[in-house]
Amino acid sequence: MNPMDMFKNLQNLQSQFGEMQEKLKDIKVTGTSGGEMVKVEMNGQMEILSVHIEPEAVDPSDVKMLEDLMLAALHNASGKVKEKLREEAGNLTGGMNIPPGFMGT
Repeated sequence: MNPMDMFKNLQNLQSQFGEMQEKLKDIKVTGTSGGEMVKVEMNGQMEILSVHIEPEAVDPSDVKMLEDLMLAALHNASGKVKEKLREEAGNLTGGMNIPPGFMGT
């Protein structure tokens, strides 16, 4: 392959990744735990947008359980964001395998 063609392809890919990063703001997922007693909404940039806790999940004598539910919901949401990122990156690169850890995937 011509080195100039490779450079042009790299520039195009870089531009497309920039566009994808902008799209990440619009991606929203909801992670849940405890049978949806705890919900965490997160965007594609891994920012937490909202948290909802059902009243029955709040037991003052068992704060540890609520902490565990929150942690599980956060992990669930971040896993969903990572899956969306893999999908978007796959669409962008035409199915080319992205190295593990690239862009949070």
